[in-house]
This record gives sequence, structure tokens and C-alpha cells, in this order.
Amino acid sequence: MALISLKSLGVTMSAPLFSNLELTIGPGDRLGIVAANGRGKSTLLRCLAGELDATSGEITRTRGLRVGHVEQSVPDALLDRSFHQVVADALPPEQLGSELWRVDVVLDSLDVPEEMRDRPMRALSGGWQRLALIARVWVTDPDVLLLDEPTNHLDLARIGQLETWLNALPREVPVIIASHDRAFLDATTNRTLFLRPEESPVFSLPYSRARQALDEVDASTARRFERDMRVAQQLRRQAAKLNNIGINSGSDLLTVKTKQLRERAERLEDAAVAAHRERSAGAIRLANRGTHAKVLITLDDAAVETPDGTLLFRTGKRHFCQGDRIVLLGRNGVGKSRFIAMIRAAIAEPGSEDSIKVTPSTALGYSDQALSGIGGGDTPLAMVSHRFEIGEQRARSLLAGAGVAIEMQEKRIAALSGGQRSRLMLLVLRLLNPNFYLLDEPTNHLDIDGQEALEDELLKHQASCLLASHDRSFIRAIGNRFWLIEKRRLTEVDSPEGFFRSVAATER
Repeated sequence: MALISLKSLGVTMSAPLFSNLELTIGPGDRLGIVAANGRGKSTLLRCLAGELDATSGEITRTRGLRVGHVEQSVPDALLDRSFHQVVADALPPEQLGSELWRVDVVLDSLDVPEEMRDRPMRALSGGWQRLALIARVWVTDPDVLLLDEPTNHLDLARIGQLETWLNALPREVPVIIASHDRAFLDATTNRTLFLRPEESPVFSLPYSRARQALDEVDASTARRFERDMRVAQQLRRQAAKLNNIGINSGSDLLTVKTKQLRERAERLEDAAVAAHRERSAGAIRLANRGTHAKVLITLDDAAVETPDGTLLFRTGKRHFCQGDRIVLLGRNGVGKSRFIAMIRAAIAEPGSEDSIKVTPSTALGYSDQALSGIGGGDTPLAMVSHRFEIGEQRARSLLAGAGVAIEMQEKRIAALSGGQRSRLMLLVLRLLNPNFYLLDEPTNHLDIDGQEALEDELLKHQASCLLASHDRSFIRAIGNRFWLIEKRRLTEVDSPEGFFRSVAATER
């Protein structure tokens, strides 16, 4: 039984986001929505929730259907409310007195600690704020649950917890998830919608298998288009020859035959469907200036400590070699960010850390979670042209290629979308031309195409890097060495899978 039906649905902003979308959503559906940044995922969720009218087509919902929509950002009005209050406020007034217990049931199901429940939203991390928004919607007992980028700001433990929670929900409640997290989609969905401006394919498969099926469909469509175009060209050439013969001989039969051939060519051309070409959200390119040094950084049992001097862990004797792509593994609070900060300081100020020796030819490219390397108050054009001393025309060209459109280049960086700011930061890294990358959550805000492009660039340039990430697909694709921080020790492990399993096991 369909709870929601979409018929010929379309939304056009400055250009079509999607059109002629046919989709039904029923009990048991776990639908993943995949598209590039700014290509309509959030818009479609708002249409499904009844918050936005489509440009064309219609949506039919069963009578009395309750749709719960978890958006990406916390409304300002909720920031000074406590975690518990934010969830309780979602209950209808008539339920607040007699059914406040529902709030604690939902918070318990999400493993929200007691001490967290009275904290104001403003004081919570982005991850806990996400869980508060999810709890706020779930406490209303919706018939359909819509989640917009639910893993944003969550660490691996919280992502595993959310996966477990979603997979334990009643099967009659459909869940629709817009996300760029490939591993999360694989773990939580059984259908995948690839949202496109022309035709949006749907597969009854989780993301990775659906992506393979989509690639096969696109390849088949491309082959069929090329074949049809070749046949049409042959028909037109035949028509041209017959036309010349017909003119010279005065044959009415050849004139008719020429017209028929041309009409067949036109019908083929009109019916031919070109393979989908995704409009680029901005190219991602990196650089690697190279170095003759085999060892870039040497750690001589460096002590990683909190600002007040409390020991977090010791590194032992370790080396960063050219070509190493080292992934830091560890739960929140074990010292990953402190370790990255130490490495950055040691490269920026050689000799500042006695236990960290940096080869003089090491050139750093650094990006943190907050993208602090690009100040929000500057404009992209001013920042790039002044920082790298290049002309305005060259700066504009580089920015446009990276996905910062002309009309956005002289606006404040803070006004850019998360995806645009990520691509701007990666452009800065390219212009720095480093030979060692220090990356903290580099896939934050990047869509799947952007994540794959970053992976390709790091691999193509054989870039040396140390990175911390909660993106399991990215970790698996990039890492060739894995350092695990656990029990105040740093050890090298062969694979991240054991760590992933241990995190998942503790969250069940």
C-alpha cells in the first residue's frame, strides 16, 4: 500500500532540479536519495513533508498521514532550550501533562546520557544537536520519517548508534534519507533514488549496488545513443546521394525515397536519449610538489597531551614516509585532534617539538573541520588573488573551475554553501602545492562525486598525508597505513575494519 505517491513531480528554481519524478513510498521502504550538492535533495524532502509546493506534478498522501521531517540545521529559537525541552516541546500541548514519559523513552532509545539532557542546545556539539532534532521528530510518532544529512557532525560511534536505531524502527514506518555518506546508506537503505534534472532512476538496492546498476544503465544508454546517431548519419548520407541522383535524373520516386530517409533520420534523432551528464559542482584538483626525502617526519615517542598537561597517549618511534596515506583511528576524546595540531606546529615551526623531527623540504597543506584556512569575512576573489599574488582574471577562472560561480566570488566566504567552501579550501591546498597533506574530516560537506574526486586526486598524485575522518568509505579508499589510538597508546593496525567492528559492537 502506497503511503505517498509522486506523479510527474518537478521543481524548477533557476533551472530544473528534477522533473517527471514518479515514485511510491510504502511500508518497509528505506529509501536513500542521492544527488550532488544543491541539486534538489532537501527540496524534495520539503515537498514530501508538505512544506513546499512543487512546480509541476502532484503528491498524494494517505488521509491523516503524519510526516516527520528532520532538517539539517537547528532553528535559532531552539538554541537556548535544553535537549529535553527541545524534544518535549514537539509534543502537542494536551500530551505534555500525561505523556511526558514519551520523551525519556525516545532519549533512552538514542542512548542520550542523563547529564546531557539538561544542557542547552547551544552548548552541545553538532552531533548531539543532530540527535536532538531526530528525537524531537520521532517523539511525535510519525508515520513516515524524513532525514536530511543525518550523519553530519556525528562521529563513528554516533553513526553506528544511529544505524542501529534506524534498523530497529518498526518496519511499517518508511524512512527516507538524503545523505552523502555511502557506508551509512549501504547500512540503512533498501532502495536508492538518483535525483536528476531529466529522469531520476530508482533501484530496489542499497547505494553501492544501485550505483553499479546505474553505471550499467548509463553506459547502455550512451552506447544506444551513439549507435542511433551513427545510423541517423548514414541515413542522411544515403538521402543526400539519392537526392543528387534524383535531381540529375528527374526521378520522382527517388525524391520520395530521399524524403523517407530524412524522416527516418529525424525520428531516430528525436527519440535518441543522450546519457546523463552530471553538471559539475566544481572540479577538485590537488598537487604534489614532491621531494627527494624518503622520510618526511620522525616521531621519537612524542607525548600527546591536553592543554593542562594530562597525557593522552605516546606515539612510540614512528615515521611518515613519502607516499604514506596514514589514517588516524580512535574514538572521540583520545587525542586525534591534539596529535594533528602537534604535527602542524612542528612543520610550521621546525624545532618547536623536540620529539618531532621534520625534514626541511616538507611543505604542508592543512585543512581542519571548520575550514579555518579560509576566513569567512573575506571574499573568495580577494582571498585567492591576494594570498597567492595572482591576477584577478586568473583568480576568477580558478574559482569558477572549483565551483564558486562568478556571482558568488565577491560575496563573503561565509555566504557560500558548505560544499562550495570545501571546494574553495581544496583549491587553496592545490595552490599551496604541498608535498604533505594534513586533513581533518576533509569530506565534510562534499557530495559523493566530490568525495570520489578527492580520493582520485590523492591517489593519482601519490600524495603523502595524515588524515582523520568518520567517513568509512573514504578511509577504505584512501588509507594504506592505519594508526589506532587506544588505551593511551598509538599502534599500527593492518586494516580499519577491526576498529569499525568494535565501535559498532559497543553501540548495539
